[in-house]
Amino acid sequence: MKKRISLLLIALVLVTSLFGCRNNEDTSTTVENEFKAQMTFNGSSTLAPVISAIATDFIEANTTWDKVDASFPDKNISIYVSAGGSGAGVKSVIEGTSDFGMLARGVKDEEKEKIGDMKEFVLGIDALTISINPENPLVKLKDSLSTEEIMKIFSGEYKYWDDLDDSLEHKEIVVVIRDLGGGAHEVFQKSIMGDVQVREDAIQSPSMGALVTKIIENKDAIGYASFGMVNQNVGKLIPLKVDGIEPTEENIVNGSYKVSRPLIVVKRGELTSEQKAFMDFVLSDKGSEIIAKMGFVPTN
Repeated sequence: MKKRISLLLIALVLVTSLFGCRNNEDTSTTVENEFKAQMTFNGSSTLAPVISAIATDFIEANTTWDKVDASFPDKNISIYVSAGGSGAGVKSVIEGTSDFGMLARGVKDEEKEKIGDMKEFVLGIDALTISINPENPLVKLKDSLSTEEIMKIFSGEYKYWDDLDDSLEHKEIVVVIRDLGGGAHEVFQKSIMGDVQVREDAIQSPSMGALVTKIIENKDAIGYASFGMVNQNVGKLIPLKVDGIEPTEENIVNGSYKVSRPLIVVKRGELTSEQKAFMDFVLSDKGSEIIAKMGFVPTN
């Protein structure tokens, strides 16, 4: 599993695929352009494996575009998925280097302005769990951290585990975060840290998969792991409650768990007919089923 996720997040993923079914989301407006057999997605390392998995299902169900619609040509679809962070996803849409941007956070007002005629598709909801290694002695001591305690850990005010509780060992806390350009870091900063900055020596991970791996490999590590990644690695890391609220699907949906974020795909301008075909599949019941299987909460 770890190896497969790493491949998805590090390399450019090429999938050939086709359209299967439609949904209730409004993707009805399209533009009549020269047919393009390929499309590109760039952005969130959390969302990249999801889009790749949906595209893989797309290829297994169909082979060529003419099986999507008789008016489409007999060509294979090529769907390129690359992970560079939510910020990179937005930038690629603004600069026109990618058809779609993937974000694991909301779109900022200034980003909307730069994109212009933006189309937004909300695929699901994720949360950031404050997770530790199952061998960390904290597991037996407490199952919840307050917002203040989390702030003190991630800011470096609590540098050793016995700063949090004097019954713990005098071992340095290894703080693991996403890189500062990732959507996860922005959500965590806003939801937990506020104006307080994360400690300068925190380990910055290039992807959510890499962050989770650091926690799994180091019993003194703590980080904000994606809810989906926790569900994909049951027993390998322990998500703690935040202010007594457990990161469950119900609490994420009703908003009582405070560190949640949307999973979004954005595009500039109207969708072409082939883009609409794929996005209809992404937002269909089948697409939502795949999103749920990967541990996230689908909006459909």
